[in-house]
Amino acid sequence: MTDLDTVDTATAPVAVESLLGVEPAGAQVFEAPGQGGSLERGFGGVVVGRSLRAAGLTVDPGRPVHSLHGHFLRPADAGAPTRFHVTPVRDGATISTRQVVAEQHGKEVFLLTASFHVPEESWAHQLPLLGARTVDPDSLPTPLECVAGADETVRAWWSRLAGLHPVDLRFEGELPRSAAHRGEAAPPRHRFWVRTRDPLPDDALLHRSVVAYVSDMMLLSTALAPHATMFGAPDVSAASLDHAVWFHGPLRADGWLCYEQESSWADGGRALCHGRLFTASGRLVATVAQEAMIRRRA
Repeated sequence: MTDLDTVDTATAPVAVESLLGVEPAGAQVFEAPGQGGSLERGFGGVVVGRSLRAAGLTVDPGRPVHSLHGHFLRPADAGAPTRFHVTPVRDGATISTRQVVAEQHGKEVFLLTASFHVPEESWAHQLPLLGARTVDPDSLPTPLECVAGADETVRAWWSRLAGLHPVDLRFEGELPRSAAHRGEAAPPRHRFWVRTRDPLPDDALLHRSVVAYVSDMMLLSTALAPHATMFGAPDVSAASLDHAVWFHGPLRADGWLCYEQESSWADGGRALCHGRLFTASGRLVATVAQEAMIRRRA
């Protein structure tokens, strides 16, 4: 799927509830319209969030999703509708499993498996903890404020970012791509805060589908930071291969979530990245892993 650096849009993003909406189109089949705007390749987080939404609509609401695993099979067409074929793999005493195949133009573009679990009382612990929080996310500058004095190339990327997603973003410190614009290497990690721009209804599946959508944002950018380059550079070719999210408890996507991201490894034309989402109080609510193809263009 496409990375943020390779897209362009001239229209304001739709509300996240509409963006991730799916409608019944037959027995265990759902459909969603194109993403709209001037996008050609679809953003991977949209098909992840929609696939999870489709899977969850076939499961008892008392069984919230606890994990998803997805494989990006083909680039998605942002302008085309998508059909989601859900297979109820199993409904056990406490766990339900679903498989979803997302199709466009009669071809599979994404494969998802998701597991849903009845919450239980058990032992509890959490590592890692959210690092020292020194600022209120509301006090951090918006993306466009961060680059008010930067050159046109940097400002254009941030403008695309602000216009593409129906979420509010605030960054702590400098993004690795800003260093790459100066030709400098940076550590393979960054941290930002995210929430939807509008309040959401009390729908647990929707909130987790939004987190699934957000989980794909900027994750792979960390893999190129140590190499002083970025997605969108002429010599970089990249695409997500597989994506996994584990959900650790109740969450609200319309409240601030801190997303810590890092890349632990890259070699042989692939890179592995990890992420953790915390509430403002420091509770870990999701863990993310993604592998991508990253190549030098000839």
